Amino acid sequence: MGGENVSLVFKLYCLTVMTLVAATYTVVLRYTRTASSVEDLYFSTTAVCITEVIKLILSTGMLARESGSPKRLLDTIKEHILCNPSGLLKLSIPSVVYAVQNNMAFLALSNLDAAVYQVTYQLKIPCTALCMVFMLGRTLSKRQWFSVCMLGLGVALVQLKTANAAKVQVEQKPLLGLMAVIIAVLCSGFAGVYFEKVLKSSDTSLWVRNIQMYISGIAITFIGVLANDGEKVMEKGFFFGYTPGVCFVVFLASVGGLYTSVVVKYTDNIMKGFSAAAAIVLSTVASVVLFGLHITATFVSGASLVCLSIYLYGLPKQDTSTISREAADKGSKQNLIAV
Repeated sequence: MGGENVSLVFKLYCLTVMTLVAATYTVVLRYTRTASSVEDLYFSTTAVCITEVIKLILSTGMLARESGSPKRLLDTIKEHILCNPSGLLKLSIPSVVYAVQNNMAFLALSNLDAAVYQVTYQLKIPCTALCMVFMLGRTLSKRQWFSVCMLGLGVALVQLKTANAAKVQVEQKPLLGLMAVIIAVLCSGFAGVYFEKVLKSSDTSLWVRNIQMYISGIAITFIGVLANDGEKVMEKGFFFGYTPGVCFVVFLASVGGLYTSVVVKYTDNIMKGFSAAAAIVLSTVASVVLFGLHITATFVSGASLVCLSIYLYGLPKQDTSTISREAADKGSKQNLIAV
């Protein structure tokens, strides 16, 4: 089923699910990081590690479905994973970067309101664009560069007046949160483009590449658990502080990453732009209700600029060759009339 043949209903379904996952993940993660006291707070490093484990299980299930039989599945795992250390090493690079990104998301949402984070995180768009220019040799149109500048201005306006979150029980450090978002944005742009480059360099299955990455990811994030929270985990337990909300965050992080690949395949940039804009609106509404966010004119202006820039960036490029042909045809007709 190609992307051009899917129905509008399916595209709207993809759009709705991606929007709800993005908005819900941000809001619920923010809630789990601020609703409890520091003493009762779960370890974010363990949540990131468990997410990688669940992604590995889900990707293995998808590969089993793609293989069609247990024998073919085992042969694929043996060929591409057990007997392919270079492949694991190659995918360990985005594993490290994604591990940093995921941990930065927890740090950012411990210090920034969900709506502010959601708007600021859209800086991943210009970051990804620049990585594509330098790593994949692609070009951006003037309209896309303009939208990148507009997005930066919008994010700056949002950051001028950080949300006053009254309903939190932990100390907020907005500057630390902003730095964490910026690091997450840089990681997202580089890792996404690097992974795309690896995928397009061979015909290896997406699910095989995911498994290679998640195996490395589990090892890297587990080292992160030991390095950052090793003593506390030994004392209180790996799953200390886990509530249904924390489990829901892990679920959304696990399924959301895999579902994104389906969305990217069957929808276009404009729909993804609308999804991001809708997620910002939903996060803002939820932040008003749950965290006492005070909406200001500056915040609304900045968020509006970000949403508009996402839409402009996602518009398809004009086919310059078609425009040139139309101009040439028009010129030929005018010459015939003059004769």
